[in-house]
Amino acid sequence: MTTTTAVTTTRSVIEELLRRIGAGDPERIAELYADEGDWKLNWPQDEHGRPETPWIRHRATRADAAAHYRELAAQHVPGQAATEIERILVDGAEAVVLGEIRQTARTTGRAYRARFALHLTVEDGLIVRHHVYEDSLAVARAFTPAASSVRPTR
Repeated sequence: MTTTTAVTTTRSVIEELLRRIGAGDPERIAELYADEGDWKLNWPQDEHGRPETPWIRHRATRADAAAHYRELAAQHVPGQAATEIERILVDGAEAVVLGEIRQTARTTGRAYRARFALHLTVEDGLIVRHHVYEDSLAVARAFTPAASSVRPTR
């Protein structure tokens, strides 16, 4: 595959991923992921899988990808979300998506905004790497019950 073809394929897969995420159908989103892949979230490991944020954990399969989007939707108020994509950068099979999400936590009713970067890799038309870097403090604060507070660590 030529570099130009790889960039075109990568960009089209990423644009389709973003469309499907916007449509909110976890099974259709998961169709764009390879059977097995590298899925990581840039959160402290001891915070993965907490009851308040069960979608925050590493994944490894297409079924995991669908579960991620189902869990994410279940924890947020429908209709109170928006995503602004600022830039999609593509270099061969690699892509970086930069933007900001706005959501409302279902359990607390608190709205939040979080900047994010996705590092994605596309091979043979499927996503094989999905690494998320986001403002985890903003998300954690939105989901933390009012009686406690989340303080940044040094």
